[in-house]
Amino acid sequence: MHGQSTIGAAGNSEAGRRIFRFEVVGLRQSSATDGNAYPIRRSGSTFITVPYNKMNEEMLRIGRLGGKIVKIEPIVI
Repeated sequence: MHGQSTIGAAGNSEAGRRIFRFEVVGLRQSSATDGNAYPIRRSGSTFITVPYNKMNEEMLRIGRLGGKIVKIEPIVI
């Protein structure tokens, strides 16, 4: 999940061009993530790259997976 990106067609809009990187700790494997093709580490930091217009959605997902966002920083393109 390191360097995971949720950038897609949203990159064409003004909000889609503003990119942020979340530093997340404490993600855990759960029934919601069992279908993924990759395991989720239980400890350590994970970095997730998200466009501005998907930030709220991603924050909710991280919370459901038991993670805690410890840092959010903008990425200059």
